[in-house]
Amino acid sequence: MGTHRRIPIALTGVVLAVLAMVAVGQHVAPVERNGALLYSTYCIGCHTTQVHWREHRLVKDWTSLNQQVRRWQENVAPGLDDADVAAMAKHLNGLYYHLPEPSAT
Repeated sequence: MGTHRRIPIALTGVVLAVLAMVAVGQHVAPVERNGALLYSTYCIGCHTTQVHWREHRLVKDWTSLNQQVRRWQENVAPGLDDADVAAMAKHLNGLYYHLPEPSAT
Protein backbone atom coordinates (compact mmCIF):
# COMPACT_ATOMS: atom_id res chain seq x y z
CA MET A 1 0.00 0.00 0.00
CA GLY A 2 1.44 3.37 -0.97
CA THR A 3 1.93 6.33 1.33
CA HIS A 4 -0.81 8.25 -0.43
CA ARG A 5 -3.40 5.61 0.48
CA ARG A 6 -2.34 5.38 4.16
CA ILE A 7 -2.93 9.06 4.90
CA PRO A 8 -6.68 9.04 4.01
CA ILE A 9 -7.17 5.80 5.96
CA ALA A 10 -5.42 7.24 9.03
CA LEU A 11 -7.33 10.50 8.70
CA THR A 12 -10.62 8.61 8.47
CA GLY A 13 -9.75 6.75 11.67
CA VAL A 14 -9.02 10.01 13.49
CA VAL A 15 -12.27 11.57 12.29
CA LEU A 16 -14.28 8.54 13.39
CA ALA A 17 -12.62 8.57 16.81
CA VAL A 18 -13.42 12.26 17.30
CA LEU A 19 -17.03 11.74 16.22
CA ALA A 20 -17.38 8.85 18.67
CA MET A 21 -16.03 10.97 21.53
CA VAL A 22 -18.43 13.80 20.67
CA ALA A 23 -21.38 11.40 20.50
CA VAL A 24 -20.55 9.91 23.91
CA GLY A 25 -19.89 13.32 25.45
CA GLN A 26 -23.27 14.70 24.41
CA HIS A 27 -24.91 12.85 27.30
CA VAL A 28 -22.92 14.83 29.88
CA ALA A 29 -23.59 18.46 30.70
CA PRO A 30 -20.89 20.75 29.22
CA VAL A 31 -19.83 22.08 32.63
CA GLU A 32 -19.34 18.56 33.98
CA ARG A 33 -17.44 17.48 30.89
CA ASN A 34 -15.22 20.55 31.13
CA GLY A 35 -14.59 20.01 34.86
CA ALA A 36 -13.66 16.38 34.27
CA LEU A 37 -11.30 17.32 31.47
CA LEU A 38 -9.67 20.07 33.52
CA TYR A 39 -9.29 17.79 36.53
CA SER A 40 -7.79 14.97 34.48
CA THR A 41 -5.43 17.43 32.77
CA TYR A 42 -4.15 19.34 35.78
CA CYS A 43 -4.89 17.39 38.95
CA ILE A 44 -5.13 13.64 38.64
CA GLY A 45 -1.39 13.21 38.10
CA CYS A 46 -0.77 14.00 41.76
CA HIS A 47 -4.15 13.32 43.37
CA THR A 48 -5.49 9.89 44.06
CA THR A 49 -9.01 9.10 45.20
CA GLN A 50 -7.70 9.02 48.79
CA VAL A 51 -7.20 12.79 48.75
CA HIS A 52 -10.94 13.25 48.46
CA TRP A 53 -12.26 10.68 50.90
CA ARG A 54 -9.59 10.62 53.58
CA GLU A 55 -10.73 11.14 57.15
CA HIS A 56 -9.03 14.52 57.61
CA ARG A 57 -9.97 16.03 54.26
CA LEU A 58 -10.10 19.79 54.01
CA VAL A 59 -13.35 20.00 52.06
CA LYS A 60 -16.36 20.37 54.33
CA ASP A 61 -18.71 22.53 52.22
CA TRP A 62 -18.92 24.39 48.87
CA THR A 63 -16.79 27.26 50.13
CA SER A 64 -13.93 25.01 51.21
CA LEU A 65 -14.26 22.93 48.03
CA ASN A 66 -13.86 26.03 45.87
CA GLN A 67 -11.02 27.28 48.07
CA GLN A 68 -9.10 24.02 47.67
CA VAL A 69 -9.64 23.90 43.91
CA ARG A 70 -8.52 27.55 43.64
CA ARG A 71 -5.51 26.91 45.89
CA TRP A 72 -4.20 24.07 43.74
CA GLN A 73 -5.19 25.75 40.48
CA GLU A 74 -2.98 28.72 41.38
CA ASN A 75 -0.05 26.30 41.84
CA VAL A 76 -0.39 24.12 38.75
CA ALA A 77 -2.54 26.01 36.23
CA PRO A 78 -2.56 29.75 36.95
CA GLY A 79 -4.27 30.55 33.63
CA LEU A 80 -7.60 29.01 34.62
CA ASP A 81 -10.49 31.32 35.38
CA ASP A 82 -13.37 31.29 37.88
CA ALA A 83 -15.59 29.28 35.51
CA ASP A 84 -12.88 26.60 35.24
CA VAL A 85 -12.54 26.43 39.03
CA ALA A 86 -16.32 26.17 39.40
CA ALA A 87 -16.45 23.40 36.77
CA MET A 88 -13.77 21.39 38.57
CA ALA A 89 -15.49 21.91 41.92
CA LYS A 90 -18.80 20.71 40.45
CA HIS A 91 -17.08 17.68 38.93
CA LEU A 92 -15.37 16.78 42.23
CA ASN A 93 -18.59 17.25 44.15
CA GLY A 94 -20.39 14.86 41.83
CA LEU A 95 -17.66 12.24 42.16
CA TYR A 96 -16.65 12.44 45.81
CA TYR A 97 -18.24 14.96 48.12
CA HIS A 98 -21.97 14.96 47.32
CA LEU A 99 -22.47 18.29 49.03
CA PRO A 100 -25.84 19.98 48.59
CA GLU A 101 -25.65 22.50 45.76
CA PRO A 102 -25.66 26.10 47.00
CA SER A 103 -28.83 27.97 46.15
CA ALA A 104 -28.51 30.66 43.51
CA THR A 105 -29.41 34.03 44.97
